Amino acid sequence: MPWLEAILTAAGGAALGWVAGLPLGLAPVSAAIGGLNGLISGGRAIYDWRNAGGWGAYVLDSTWGLIGTAGSLVLHIVQTVMPSGTYRGDLSRRRGRHVYAGGYRLKPAFATTVGNVISNADGLTGLDGAGGHRRRLLIDRHEMLHVWQHRWFGPLFPALYGAWAGAGAVGGLLVGLLTKRTIGKTIFTLAYYDNPFEYWAYRRDRYWPPSGADPALAWRAPVEDQRTGTIL
Repeated sequence: MPWLEAILTAAGGAALGWVAGLPLGLAPVSAAIGGLNGLISGGRAIYDWRNAGGWGAYVLDSTWGLIGTAGSLVLHIVQTVMPSGTYRGDLSRRRGRHVYAGGYRLKPAFATTVGNVISNADGLTGLDGAGGHRRRLLIDRHEMLHVWQHRWFGPLFPALYGAWAGAGAVGGLLVGLLTKRTIGKTIFTLAYYDNPFEYWAYRRDRYWPPSGADPALAWRAPVEDQRTGTIL
């Protein structure tokens, strides 16, 4: 019964959030975040209770990963007011994530992950049809790793990600000016593609260096296709 799971996960998420927020004096806020996430995620049945990973995702979303979870609640709201923000229950149920086909995006082709929410999963090619296979691999490998990065690193994730992006933007501007490179591409390579969290995700997706990166500035490491053993 979806409503029963929603009630139970909301109650449990609120309790976990309350405990997590006590040392910082933020128990009511963290309880509200954990409870709301439990209500939405339980109602949509994203957690797989049959294995430890599902329970771990639920506990981390309600405790250590609460900052990412708070961001995901905001993204849920944004998705509801965007005409393209269609929810894909078939790609979310028992998979530890919420997948939206469209909605908020940084760039038209890019999926965006905040907490346990993945938006603009369709990109330019769609999740179904001719481009569907590759796009689904992107969601399963790249974006799902970002979901877990939010959980594993908790409050450190946005801090470290943001610090790298800021330093990379400044460094990219200086490198672009000094070397006469295209400034926009240089900044995006150093601030985004070379971000260790993104590099990790692109490598897991076996797509490195990305076509949009400046190859001279991207981390130099070949990708081995684990299915064939060939270097990509």
